[in-house]
Amino acid sequence: MWLDKRYHTLNYELTKTFDTKIIKLPINAGFTCPTRDGTKSYDGCIFCSESGSGDFTQRCEVDILSQMKSQREILLNKWPNAKFIAYFQNFSNTYSDIITLKEKYFEALSFKDTVAIAIATRADCIDENIVKLLSEINKTTYLWVEIGLQTVNKNSSDFIRRGYDIDVFENAVNMLRKYNIKVVTHLIINLPGEDKHDYFKAVNYLASMNIWGIKLHMLHILKNTDLEQYYSENPFNLMSADEYIKIICDLLQIIPTDMVIHRLTGDGSKEDLIAPRWTLNKRYILNGIDKEMRKRDSFQGKKLINNFILDTNSTK
Repeated sequence: MWLDKRYHTLNYELTKTFDTKIIKLPINAGFTCPTRDGTKSYDGCIFCSESGSGDFTQRCEVDILSQMKSQREILLNKWPNAKFIAYFQNFSNTYSDIITLKEKYFEALSFKDTVAIAIATRADCIDENIVKLLSEINKTTYLWVEIGLQTVNKNSSDFIRRGYDIDVFENAVNMLRKYNIKVVTHLIINLPGEDKHDYFKAVNYLASMNIWGIKLHMLHILKNTDLEQYYSENPFNLMSADEYIKIICDLLQIIPTDMVIHRLTGDGSKEDLIAPRWTLNKRYILNGIDKEMRKRDSFQGKKLINNFILDTNSTK
C-alpha cells in the first residue's frame, strides 16, 4: 500500500516528496537539557545515556559540517545520488538563544545536497521566538520537529523524570502547528507499569492532536543510566521480540493512515545495551512486523473509521 509496506513509512513519504533517496545525517550540536543543566534538575531522564539519545553521532567538538561530511562519504558509496536531512539529534536542540540556534541550523542547511532539517527537542524548550525562527526555515526547506513525549501516563512521566506535564506538550504542538510546522512524537513501549491500554491511549491522543509523524520504540536499558540501577534493584518484565511485534501491529491498525511512521524499533549501542538484547536484531523486528501484518491481512488504520477505533481488543 505504501510501496512494499502495509504502513505509511517515512521512506515512502520522502521518496514521494523528493523523488530520490533521502538520508539522515545525525548531528551533535553540543546542546544540553533543562533536566541536566540544573534549570529543572541535574539527573536527566531516567533512560537517557550520556550522549543524550545520540549514541551514533560524533563528539560535539567536531564542527557540524565536518560531522556531516564524514557521514556522507560513507553513505554515498551505497546511495551515490542521495540527498540529505540535517538531523539535530543529541539532547534538546532548541535549548539555546535564538542567535546560536539560527547559526547552527543554517550551517547545517548550507551543506551540499541538504534538502531538509529535523530537530529533536523537548516540549518545554519551545516558545514563540523559537517557533518564529523555525517558521522562517519552514518557508524555505522541508522541516519537522521531534518531541520526546514518551508516554501520556502521568505516573510514567514522573517515573522517567520527563519534567513537564501534558499541557506543556499540547502548548508546544499548538504553537508549531500554528505555523504549519510538522511535529513528530516519540513513544516508548514497555515502561514499567504500562500495558497495551496505555499504548492505545497514547496513540489515540496523538491522533487527536493531528500529529504528523510518530516514532515507536522499545524501552532500552543502557549502561550508566539511572534506569540500569532501577532495573537491577527492581527487575520488571520486558517483552520478548515476538510480543513486541504483535503490540506494534496492534498499534499500527489504529494509527491514522496519514500519520507518517518514522520508526518502529530503536537502535541501541551494542556496547551499552543491557536489555532487551533482541532489539539489536533490527531486521528480525521489521521483517516480523511485515510478516504479522500480512498474516492478519491488515494495514495501518484498518481498525479506524474517520479516525475512530473500531475494536481495540481484537488483534486479528
